[in-house]
Amino acid sequence: MFNFFEESTLITSADALKGRQEPISLNQKHFINGRSLSGPWEDYDFCILGMGCFWGAERIFWNLKGVYVTSVGYAGGFTPNPTYEEVCSGKTGHAEVVQVVFDKQSCNYSDLLKLFFESHNPTQGMRQGNDRGTQYRSIILYKNEQQKVEANQIKDNYNQSLTKNGFNFITTEINEYKDYFLAEEYHQQYLAKNPNGYCGLQGTGIECQK
Repeated sequence: MFNFFEESTLITSADALKGRQEPISLNQKHFINGRSLSGPWEDYDFCILGMGCFWGAERIFWNLKGVYVTSVGYAGGFTPNPTYEEVCSGKTGHAEVVQVVFDKQSCNYSDLLKLFFESHNPTQGMRQGNDRGTQYRSIILYKNEQQKVEANQIKDNYNQSLTKNGFNFITTEINEYKDYFLAEEYHQQYLAKNPNGYCGLQGTGIECQK
């Protein structure tokens, strides 16, 4: 993925871009299953996860049993309805994230977190591999207290496993979910549309215990 910003310090809300009132993406459907990317999903739960470039991150989740639909977007920052270029400038505070909508009866949130941690290196701060910038940071945005507790517990357990194996401490942010803004249509399910497209994700090879 293109990288326009290499700062390692998050911008403040006072200095963030103003953004816009209207969404940049409307009436989108999933490229693979045709389902709505914006809901509503009355009988499903969702989670928001950021683990570097969102092209490869989304592919990890869209074929999982119990996952209803996935999309990529921007969250964790300040600017409403940002563009990709604005996020890459580092002036929105947002990270590139995946929204995973899932059936709680057949897909467990803790299983999604296990896959999340094992599929990237959560110790790298404001980068993922060669992708550098605050938009590539590792982040979990919880929607309720239960998700918050599970995320912190699994993070703490995995932190012990990683440090025992010579890795640095986990830098993954765990913050409250506030807003999620869909990315532009060409980013959605990018690696289904472009099978040979870029994916820089690489895990640590260490198992994550729930």
